Amino acid sequence: MITNLAAGVRAFTSNAFLVTGETTALVDSGANFDVVARIREQIDTLDRVYITHTHPDHVDNVPDVRTAFDVETWGYDPDHDLVDNAVADGDLVQIGDHDYEALHTPGHKSDHLCFHSEVSGVCFAGDLVFANGGVGRTDLPGGDFEALVASVDRLRAAVGDDLAALHVGHGPSATDAPLDDIEMAARSVRSR
Repeated sequence: MITNLAAGVRAFTSNAFLVTGETTALVDSGANFDVVARIREQIDTLDRVYITHTHPDHVDNVPDVRTAFDVETWGYDPDHDLVDNAVADGDLVQIGDHDYEALHTPGHKSDHLCFHSEVSGVCFAGDLVFANGGVGRTDLPGGDFEALVASVDRLRAAVGDDLAALHVGHGPSATDAPLDDIEMAARSVRSR
């Protein structure tokens, strides 16, 4: 089961997805709300925290989650203080009941990862793409527009035609024809 713990929060935060199953995981911790209390409403233990990228709105709650659940984090940049374990491009990580391929997708930030499971048809896209064809900003430190374009194309090729759900860093998840949202994003970046 996938639950957005940031749903209804009225603060500057990213979405924070709790995925229950064989490996209970949090994909991004969000910021500026009590994510620990929201996790505890659902479960008692947490196995892992995966970080799509290290912008503050995605990781500021990590210290509280680490302390409350004695849990480690996984992300692309092991030199960042909030990343305990490195995830390289192409690595398989378990989230819930499925293995997800980590895709290094820079552009919005140089350490950006997407996590895709072909078996479940689910992708956690962070701030690479959003519902309705939006894409992450590239005007922040670590942003690179050309890299973003290449990453959107890479994500489109990686997810194939059977994508069932696209869980994004901000706004609603895309669960009705999510491939269309990625294709809209690809067209959008080419029209700039």
